[in-house]
Amino acid sequence: MGTRTRGLIALAKKHLPRNYAPSDKFVLRGGEGCTLFDVEGKEYLDMLACYSAANEGHCNPRIADAIFKHLKTRGLTCNANCFWEEQKILFARDLANFCGKFIDPSLNVVLPMNSGAEAVETAMKIARKWAYVVKRVPLNEAEIIFCENNFHGRTIAIVSASTVPQYSELFGPLVPGIKLVPFADLNALKEAINPNTAAFIVEPVQGEGGIIIPPDGYLAEAKNICDDNDVLLVADEVQSGFGRTGKMFGCNYDGVTPDLLILGKALGGGLVISAVVGSKEVMGILEPGDHGSTFGGNPLSCAVARESLRIMRDERLDKKAEYLGGYFEEKLKEIAVESLYIKEIRVRGLWIAIEVWHSGPDAHEFCQRLHRAGILCKETRDYTIRMSPPLVITRHELDFAVEKIREVFCS
Repeated sequence: MGTRTRGLIALAKKHLPRNYAPSDKFVLRGGEGCTLFDVEGKEYLDMLACYSAANEGHCNPRIADAIFKHLKTRGLTCNANCFWEEQKILFARDLANFCGKFIDPSLNVVLPMNSGAEAVETAMKIARKWAYVVKRVPLNEAEIIFCENNFHGRTIAIVSASTVPQYSELFGPLVPGIKLVPFADLNALKEAINPNTAAFIVEPVQGEGGIIIPPDGYLAEAKNICDDNDVLLVADEVQSGFGRTGKMFGCNYDGVTPDLLILGKALGGGLVISAVVGSKEVMGILEPGDHGSTFGGNPLSCAVARESLRIMRDERLDKKAEYLGGYFEEKLKEIAVESLYIKEIRVRGLWIAIEVWHSGPDAHEFCQRLHRAGILCKETRDYTIRMSPPLVITRHELDFAVEKIREVFCS
């Protein structure tokens, strides 16, 4: 470890809280494409893409050009939302058209926010008001159903729906009106619904939960159940959206049109932006003053998000994830046969879980070994290694990852 690294980590420990636990072995400085480098100049292959926020790759030239163009033409970097602003309007149009092309034209109203968690909270508010105004649920009695093992963020409302004790135990009192059902259990969903149910919020694939893939047809049948009971189906595609799963959206696997679609991460091409997308019938329940955010729909982020959408459309990153994900899965399963440590490989597009046996080193230890080998990834839960490389990754780069993974798991 170099002097610069030691000094920066000492500063981090002095001035930053330990709500995250980064490796104390390196400090990142920059990157390009799928390559990151630290302050000492060592290079790493990024197999995480900031949890899918960097699907377009780091310092993508088209993203950089969009930033420079916006600033050089004196585009606003912030705007009071009491005034219309050009980029926010054009972003809403472009995202609505994108969702119309890849899901359904009915998803044509866009509410821009900032983080994924903020977008989830926004969807919760919309669902609750819809329940009171449209479904006529008695005031303050609306319920929202979530799945066990979910991850939607760490705000108070969202951790009220978490089954991870650390996320909620010492942060009460929690928000009422939340029910939990096992993921992919349709019977449990049916039983949980009652006349006060406003919405069912679900991830098409549980990412933080360990890349847990539901059976084919699960979302489609869940949508049927929701429709039969006048309940909104809300798809949280903050991580699964924009090509990660090998389709443009995770709900495409079942041909489902959610009532509300929650988006973020890759939407911004590396900048901060999220959105809730829905139909006029659902989104139309909002009135001036019901919801807002100073930086939601930030002009610079909107300009960059528009270019991000064009990149994903022009380069069909979903098709690339589908092809390369299949290739990577084949190679990983070959390693799993050779290794004494790997229990299971789960893959959806370029979203990968390597689950290790509990009898050996845990996932955190294997991630540290991979870091030393030049591969950046992250454990999720105790025994699952999660990989989600930028979707611009090449087959050559994946071959490098395969080589290093084999060294770590088979030596």
